[in-house]
Amino acid sequence: MKILVDENIPVIITDKGFAQRRYENHQGVLIVRLRKPNRRRIHGRVLQAIHQFAPDEWPGLTVIMRDVAQSTWRKH
Repeated sequence: MKILVDENIPVIITDKGFAQRRYENHQGVLIVRLRKPNRRRIHGRVLQAIHQFAPDEWPGLTVIMRDVAQSTWRKH
């Protein structure tokens, strides 16, 4: 994750294991967890999260998008 922090790149991933890293320094993590994921549904949830948060809100923010709900954490 160090390369991503150095490059100011938020992470978009479907691996729920990244939630364990939410307290580390990062430029933003978006985790998409769907019951029946496919390209269209993942893309829809990614776009929803991107439009929900301004670019300056992403550093230190972890967002988990599920089928209906979402969770957010901010590193302090």
